[in-house]
Amino acid sequence: MSEYESDLSQLVYELNRSVPAAKGGPSEEAGVGIDKKSALDPLLAQAAERKASDIILVVGSGVTLRVNGVLTPATGKVLTPEDLRRLLLPLLTSEQTKELESRRVVDFSFMRGGLGRFRANIHYQRGTLAASIRLLPGQMPTLESLHLPAILGQLIERRQGLILLTGPTGCGKTSTMAALINLINAKRREHIITIEDPVEYQHPNRNSIVEQIEVGYDTPGFSNAVRAVLRQNPDVILIGEMRDTETMAAALTAAETGHLVFSSLHTNDAAQTMSRLLDSFPASNQAQIRQQLSLALLAVIAQQLVPSIDQAGRYPALEIMVATTAIRNLVRTAQDHQIRSQISTGSADGMITMDQSLAELVRLRRISRETALAHCYHPDELRSLLNRTA
Repeated sequence: MSEYESDLSQLVYELNRSVPAAKGGPSEEAGVGIDKKSALDPLLAQAAERKASDIILVVGSGVTLRVNGVLTPATGKVLTPEDLRRLLLPLLTSEQTKELESRRVVDFSFMRGGLGRFRANIHYQRGTLAASIRLLPGQMPTLESLHLPAILGQLIERRQGLILLTGPTGCGKTSTMAALINLINAKRREHIITIEDPVEYQHPNRNSIVEQIEVGYDTPGFSNAVRAVLRQNPDVILIGEMRDTETMAAALTAAETGHLVFSSLHTNDAAQTMSRLLDSFPASNQAQIRQQLSLALLAVIAQQLVPSIDQAGRYPALEIMVATTAIRNLVRTAQDHQIRSQISTGSADGMITMDQSLAELVRLRRISRETALAHCYHPDELRSLLNRTA
């Protein structure tokens, strides 16, 4: 057994020694007292030391870490329902406990002195508590630290329009948006307002003034917040996620009326993003939405994180669609099926397809050919690109 496993296997034992059994949920001061904090802190510290991105806690399994995108058992000690209650409930305020009881799921962020910030999702599965805890980097990310291309820095020079970050959960969308907001904060004097659930990266006021609104704490929901923000004199608006039609409509209105707007969707590429946005609206409104989108859209950035060739880290593979005149015309005239072809020939405008990005990572020997093929959406096209660069 490794040192990590030895330490983590003692976690449940230490819980039973140091933390009283939870009865009726935590108090208002939950997560503040030294004893209550100490229960989870050893696990958080070990996860940070191993450079894990996430901790997964499920009854009937040992503690599991996600390291470089791969699930890694941290201990063979199987967690029980009572262990999960002792670990997780002290993190919650009384309001969060009520939300968990009524909705059976709660999202929130928390901080630990000396360890940093964390984002947690506590939920139920098979009638017992479970959790996924994301470790948030202590330092604000930059385009360089995330291995992102310089074209993204050029996009934020625009003062009006909509920039969408898309991709699956855990692909780095939040970090990319944080890096872009951080760049604006460093370079320009703007009023930036972010709407997040929960707030993950905390932006200090630098050259800009940054307000950060947390859903469930500062506002009841994204759509309410976006509508209200338009009356708060912002220059830049970040909407953590567009989850419903009302939020999408408000984001488009904001992008049309003199604001630079960032938001995210769970889609794989630019064409799928257009379809997802439009399908959220009634058919009778879609022609109007297409017109709005063709005018407001600045770029769609689809990304995924791909394991490096030495398995020591991950690199972002990106599809970048820039809203050129040709792209806007395709969006307006409902020719979404031609968007990908336009991206593949738009390198002069900073555009790149996901397959082109993967092929470039292989050429630079950052990822393996096999890894690229495992993460592509069009294998035949990627093989053709790889053969050209072989």
